[in-house]
Amino acid sequence: MAAAEPTREAAGGREPTVGADGVHVTYTERGGAGRRPRTVHAVKGVGFVAYRGEAIGLVGSNGSGKSTLLKAIAGLLPTSRGRVYTRGHPALLGVNAALMSDLTGERNVILGGLAMGMSRREIGERYADIVEFSGINDKGDFASLPMRTYSSGMGARLRFSIAAARSHDVLLIDEALATGDAPFRRRSQKRIDELRAEAGTVFLVSHSHSTITETCDRALWLEAGTLRMDGPAAEVVAAYEEFHAFTSTGAKTGRK
Repeated sequence: MAAAEPTREAAGGREPTVGADGVHVTYTERGGAGRRPRTVHAVKGVGFVAYRGEAIGLVGSNGSGKSTLLKAIAGLLPTSRGRVYTRGHPALLGVNAALMSDLTGERNVILGGLAMGMSRREIGERYADIVEFSGINDKGDFASLPMRTYSSGMGARLRFSIAAARSHDVLLIDEALATGDAPFRRRSQKRIDELRAEAGTVFLVSHSHSTITETCDRALWLEAGTLRMDGPAAEVVAAYEEFHAFTSTGAKTGRK
């Protein structure tokens, strides 16, 4: 039986926004080239509580379940066991999110803003700021061009700019900050700080550990679908790096 939804009293006065109670996520990968479909147990018994105003980084090896966990929090993947509780409507921003490639950047800003819950008036008021923040017009009027003409980095920056144009109770970011240059990353980190100050909770998946430690105060380390560590971001990243340095050295020297 899943635990009750986390309460403010149980959290010492802090307001919980996301609770994961023994979460398991499995899905079936399609077969191809003569291979049979296989079942993947991507998340295994993960539990934590996130609070309003936190920025939480997710670290782990490729295939460790980070992106799958974000999709479960966003309600895009069902849990096979356990429960996910959320307050508000989590918004998932991923660099692989589908874009309307035949539409212009301007049209995608409108559609993306509507999908994020903004009114047409709000989108119109924020349109110039969204485009400026993304930097897609720095080298020409790309906002008037079809999205298929954009680089992957330009598309990812525009997605982040649309999502960050309004406040969210829970914003889930999957690798978006790894696609921009240094000025864009600085703007993004500043905007994440503003979202936290506006009483939101931010989850960030990134292979850049410096981005995690600079942006987040807390981190979750997932390894092979299990939660190995939950604590201050700098401590979790250091433990993760030490673990992988040891395992990498062991593999090279033949230690087991």
